[in-house]
Amino acid sequence: MKNILILNGPNLNLVGLREPEIYGTKTFIDYFNELKHQFTSVNLDYAQSNHEGVIIDKLHQIGFENNTGIVLNAGAYTHTSIALADAVKAIKSPVVEVHISNIQEREDFRKHSFLTTVCAYHIIGKGLPGYQEAIEWLIAN
Repeated sequence: MKNILILNGPNLNLVGLREPEIYGTKTFIDYFNELKHQFTSVNLDYAQSNHEGVIIDKLHQIGFENNTGIVLNAGAYTHTSIALADAVKAIKSPVVEVHISNIQEREDFRKHSFLTTVCAYHIIGKGLPGYQEAIEWLIAN
């Protein structure tokens, strides 16, 4: 059985509350529970932190486990953290970069991702269903 971790970064604990016109009104926990019911053939886990070092520690902790994939929405750290990109590059587990909004259609500073060159796949601007697509990609690959 494949193990998949969804790892969300800063402010993504506010999905469903923050800027509903961008992120929607469903909380991520509610969406995650739907994903768990949909993907019963994998061990699906979820973690979120507003702290860069905690996210890096989690990548290091599970990034060398066999049969593991990671869905990463690094939030604003996508655009600022070389350390996070280095952590993704250092681990062996495939990482899929996900963004709920289309970062290419937002503020200029959001258009650059330090994760693009180190992640195995990217899903941008598909709303919460982007996480489902990422899980499907990890299962297939």
